[in-house]
Amino acid sequence: MNRLKRLLRSEWGKLALLVLLLLAGRSSFADHYYVPSGSMEYSLMPGDRVVVDKTAYGIRIPFTKIDLINVNKAKAGEIAVFDSPVDGTLLIKRIVAVGGDRVDLVDGRLSVNGRPLARPDQPLREAFDGRLGQLNLEHGGGPDIHGLMLPEGSVLALGDHRGNSRDGRFFGLIPERELYGRAVGIYYSRKEGFRWKAL
Repeated sequence: MNRLKRLLRSEWGKLALLVLLLLAGRSSFADHYYVPSGSMEYSLMPGDRVVVDKTAYGIRIPFTKIDLINVNKAKAGEIAVFDSPVDGTLLIKRIVAVGGDRVDLVDGRLSVNGRPLARPDQPLREAFDGRLGQLNLEHGGGPDIHGLMLPEGSVLALGDHRGNSRDGRFFGLIPERELYGRAVGIYYSRKEGFRWKAL
């Protein structure tokens, strides 16, 4: 016990404790994400750096996927970070539907519970509850979805660049408990440098 006290009082001990606390905070509370591809254009562009709120869907024991507190359920329109079920790669996609929703996707355009998300006068903008998604359909809409019913506790995550996104159409639904956090804003873009844009 005395050895531990001496270690914590030393400069190296204080530095190690600080690093451990920072890593624990990053693991459980907040982090950042570097956008590597154009799968979320035009909402997120390659090279954007995004702040991720890791408490949005629950508070976890640091360095684990064990929830201490479940805070909020995922909502359609949020941009979330999670591991790919295929290879474990960290992905960032838009949650377009949650448990209990029925989804149709034709030519890249969504209808949820029979309601189209894009208005006729703005066919490249999808309106979720309080959030807007800006679509990129320059490579088409990708695979269609017909009459997909989401079971409770699951979400469908798609890229806004529908013809250029490996998303839920390829790897399936994501259990809500697998969501690491919600993207809250862009703090750096390759073209504009440091700035803040809420998501």
